[in-house]
Amino acid sequence: ALWPAAAVEVHTSKEVDAVNGTNLRLKCTFSSSSPISQHLSVTWNFQPEDLSSHEPVFYYLKEPYKLSAGRFKERITWDGNIERNDVSIVIWNLQPTDNGTFTCQVKNPPDVDGTIGEVRLRVVQKVHFSEIHFLAVAIGSACVLMIIVVIVVIICRHHRKKAQEKRIEVADTELREKETLKIREEKEASPLED
Repeated sequence: ALWPAAAVEVHTSKEVDAVNGTNLRLKCTFSSSSPISQHLSVTWNFQPEDLSSHEPVFYYLKEPYKLSAGRFKERITWDGNIERNDVSIVIWNLQPTDNGTFTCQVKNPPDVDGTIGEVRLRVVQKVHFSEIHFLAVAIGSACVLMIIVVIVVIICRHHRKKAQEKRIEVADTELREKETLKIREEKEASPLED
């Protein structure tokens, strides 16, 4: 009987913008129908924008292997965690010549076929409004909103406390006035008894 061939699915961002001279984590995760094998391998390649031939970037088999030559020599580090299905890498000191498409391929025998993750990298002088900026604005706005809510709650409690103190003060004043009035009435009434 023929069994349907299982496939490894690889997940990456489609496009990433990064600033010249900075470092970038190229995220790549995978899912496999087979348990993680001792022979799992990860291959990262790069194709420049001019569509010249693919260049090896990084390789993993039981442990990370760095390149001994090429444009990414000494500029790529492993940042993955196989147990968490993460096979990401970090590129250091990005340059305009790094513009192009990175591919991430995972083989997990017997799962050896499947999708190949592709990330198009654009190295820019300044970052355009991107997901990172949106996230920063969203987090910043949420923090400001939380601070405003806390301040409003503190002010409301303070006003409530002041109002309560004023009510107690008014009640004390009224009580004192009543007592004074009662004492005065008693004093006025006592000479009549004599």
